[in-house]
Amino acid sequence: MAKKDVPPRWDRKMQQRLARGEAAALGELYDRFASLVHGLAHRVLGDERAADGITREVFVHVWEHPDSYDPKQGPLRTWVATLTHRLAVQRLRATETAALARDGSGTAEELEHKVRHAAVAARADYIVQSMPVPLRSALERAYFQRRDYRQTAADLGITEDEARRRLRLGLQLLSTAHDTQAPGAPPGYGGAV
Repeated sequence: MAKKDVPPRWDRKMQQRLARGEAAALGELYDRFASLVHGLAHRVLGDERAADGITREVFVHVWEHPDSYDPKQGPLRTWVATLTHRLAVQRLRATETAALARDGSGTAEELEHKVRHAAVAARADYIVQSMPVPLRSALERAYFQRRDYRQTAADLGITEDEARRRLRLGLQLLSTAHDTQAPGAPPGYGGAV
């Protein structure tokens, strides 16, 4: 296996520790990924309590099925995000389908539109969170603080050309949120919503 194909050591060791049933490993994993899991679930479901439930489900699944993660398939972070996305979309579909059957308001097409919209938003969040810090910092200044590339360059202490490059690359990555197989998005993160 080529050097670049070797999964990160932390991911392999964590998977092995979880497979041995080390409770401390689950605690470390939770500390590292709980905010990612909860944030993605909340983005899909729009409900704090439902996101809490998905967060519990994800970590229970990881604890009970540590061998379902294959380090050769990608980073543990991506696997956890994919699992979160799948469970949250399943919950959203079930909840919305039950509401549709109970109230009769809305259509199946509206339900699918809502699910797809939530999936794109979750992919966008994941892409931004996974972005290198220099790109994310530039985008955050431009979007949240409404800074142009000159102001962003001054804020970050970089050249204007570098600020434009970071903003352009960050926006290109973010634009892939609509793609069903977006680079930077977890495998299976798009097509199977």
